[in-house]
Amino acid sequence: MSADPIDQVIELLKQSAMGREGLPLEERRASMDAMAAAFGEPQGVTREHSELAGRPAQVFTPEGQQPDNTLLYFHGGGYVMGSPNSHANLTGRLATAAAARVISFDYRLAPENPFPAAVEDGVEAYKALLDQGVAPANLAVGGDSAGGGLTFATLLKARDMGLPMPAAAIGLSPWTDLTGRSETYKTRADADPMIEPAGIVETGQEYLGGGSSEDPLASPLLADLHGLPPLFLQVGDAEVLLDDSREFEKKARAAGVECKLEVWDRMIHVWHAFFPMLPEGEQAIDGLAAFLKDHWQRQARAQVA
Repeated sequence: MSADPIDQVIELLKQSAMGREGLPLEERRASMDAMAAAFGEPQGVTREHSELAGRPAQVFTPEGQQPDNTLLYFHGGGYVMGSPNSHANLTGRLATAAAARVISFDYRLAPENPFPAAVEDGVEAYKALLDQGVAPANLAVGGDSAGGGLTFATLLKARDMGLPMPAAAIGLSPWTDLTGRSETYKTRADADPMIEPAGIVETGQEYLGGGSSEDPLASPLLADLHGLPPLFLQVGDAEVLLDDSREFEKKARAAGVECKLEVWDRMIHVWHAFFPMLPEGEQAIDGLAAFLKDHWQRQARAQVA
């Protein structure tokens, strides 16, 4: 086996049942949780099982700290898999890096609860934090893959409801376009060890449950993005979803939204989750944390001024 950490991660993925076609969804869900559990318990944080907006949630707080700032996090998994358990190490690491409380929210999954259930849950979770007295200036929203798309859909819906925007938002390999029309579905198909183009289109249909892939809350890339908070997107160059981030950044900037994009050479879909064995995962998370800290500090300075 190659000594290169990214090659080792790819080999691990090949052995996982998570994305294998033909396997029952429950088995793939269990495999996703099991892969994350293989890295052990999150380090440097307290982990509390809680509830937000009537749904389960897990709260990760850096040990010995009482942070002023909160990141509401939506896990990935194609809207059909994933949980706060599957993403516990990632959210725990984000909490310590950003010195913030991270709330990993267990939104409803398809096909049992198709679109727009996840968006409804996301908005309710965001609204619940505001109702609890969390100031928008101390709040950020983020997620990976489908959770990245849900992040942007939640903010779009919240914006249209007249709710205040958070200080910032982050997307880790976000899935922003469910139409499956982007060029990298072809050009990155052989390079991507996690996502098979036909498979993700099928997963999108499971999520939509008969709805349209061109609904802006299903495919935020197709939305009017004006009024969103500052955004930071990270995506790997070896991803089928590469264009989901590249095109989203262009459209956000055209709408007057501050948007930063990083494309990481050789990295795969949500490589951040493999930070225990992948240095680039650590580095990417640290970059996201620096972005969040900067924008929380900007908001704090603006309030003083």
